[in-house]
Amino acid sequence: MFRAELSWVGVPGTGAQLASALRGWAHLRYEVTEEPSQGVDGARWSHTPELGIFHAVTDVHGNIMVTEDRIRYAYESAAGDPAAVYHELSLALGEAWDEELEPFRHAAEGAPVRWLHQVG
Repeated sequence: MFRAELSWVGVPGTGAQLASALRGWAHLRYEVTEEPSQGVDGARWSHTPELGIFHAVTDVHGNIMVTEDRIRYAYESAAGDPAAVYHELSLALGEAWDEELEPFRHAAEGAPVRWLHQVG
């Protein structure tokens, strides 16, 4: 496996175009982040072969913004089941994508490495 990281600059909407182009590579794991700019929210696209693509709008600090309608849907579809509300909010936050992509984020150049030694 290989890991790559690339910083880019473009007009708002370039992140969506890039994520769409990468989506054609079904076995690729990737994240595209578009920082917010004047009058435009940021966005993040995450993709894994197992989960497909996830898109979220982000604020100036990189936090995922979950809309009121999405929260209402979580409550209404759960029909009083707290576990179902949790599941829907987990989907809205992209937690499954974060869990799968986290090891690749830590593989960045300069990231701390933990050496494991066989004991006993």
